[in-house]
Amino acid sequence: MKQFQQQIQVQCQGRGMYEITSQVSAWLATTSVQCGIVNVFVEHTSCSLVIQENADVRVRDDLETFFSTLAPDGAHHYQHNDEGDDDMPSHIRSMLTDTSVNIPIRHGKMVLGIWQGLFLYEHRTPHNNRRITLHLLGQ
Repeated sequence: MKQFQQQIQVQCQGRGMYEITSQVSAWLATTSVQCGIVNVFVEHTSCSLVIQENADVRVRDDLETFFSTLAPDGAHHYQHNDEGDDDMPSHIRSMLTDTSVNIPIRHGKMVLGIWQGLFLYEHRTPHNNRRITLHLLGQ
């Protein structure tokens, strides 16, 4: 059994979904692991990771509409707004999604469905530099 670990960074230009499938795939190609599992972990509390459709951008737009309704910016009942009106909604969105995902590796590649992609979902409106740790275990 072999283990590898890498950190990648994603420059976010504000709220939205940023596909990182190709970055993770490129890193996997540098390892010799053919069968295993990769854990992808984001090191922040106001963004998350999701596996979602990567073919139709309207899916991402609809998800943003849903979350904007569920956790609206600037709601008067939020107490935590130290970094702005999007601060507490970002934490709510992160709690309802995931900060890590595990993806099987087969023949050296992530096992994803035909329309699936791996995304960093930025919940804050300002620009952010996000750190993601990749941990690969396999043979």
